[in-house]
Amino acid sequence: MHPQNVRLFCVVVRFQIVYLFLWIAKIRNIYTMTSDTKPAPRRLDRIDIAILQQLQQNARITNAELARAVNLSPTPCFNRVRALEKLGLFRQQVTLLDAEAIGLRINVFIQVSLEKQVEDALRRFEQEVGERPEVMECYLMTGDADYLLRVVVPDMQSLERFIVQWLTKIPGVSNIRSSFALKQVRYKTALPLPVAGLTLSSQDDAPREWA
Repeated sequence: MHPQNVRLFCVVVRFQIVYLFLWIAKIRNIYTMTSDTKPAPRRLDRIDIAILQQLQQNARITNAELARAVNLSPTPCFNRVRALEKLGLFRQQVTLLDAEAIGLRINVFIQVSLEKQVEDALRRFEQEVGERPEVMECYLMTGDADYLLRVVVPDMQSLERFIVQWLTKIPGVSNIRSSFALKQVRYKTALPLPVAGLTLSSQDDAPREWA
């Protein structure tokens, strides 16, 4: 190879090596910026809140009806609903049945205490409770009892079977106390929302609107 060509080849190789190092440094800077920077909080405005309130009241509402209710044209309304859905705000859509209409007239709250509040006992109890259709709600509590259950049954015989034949036989259960609901004063599934809007942030940071 001619000496002049060798020098030219060396210059080209050096230039490529420098360019490669600069490219690697740039990639590292981009990775550092994206890994260290928290995602910007998402702001829900008044229209988003109005949409959520309408959907909480009636999940079967048509897009045209929803658009009229929040003073939007159908296409922007549809796009907003899809955007809210992608944020993970919709847990699920269900049909709420009338308990009394199908014969589930007894609504009882049961406090359950365990012998030991250790991880294995808690996990076993929660697994057992999760398999019972009568248990509508179950909460791990502070205070005297470890768990609070809301149970619906058609009659006293069904409640007795639930407690005697199943609940008392769960390993680790030490005490059970029941309280009957005489009247359902209020029942709702719609969550409260700040009308002015809401800023969605991380789980560790409470939105300012709730402060």
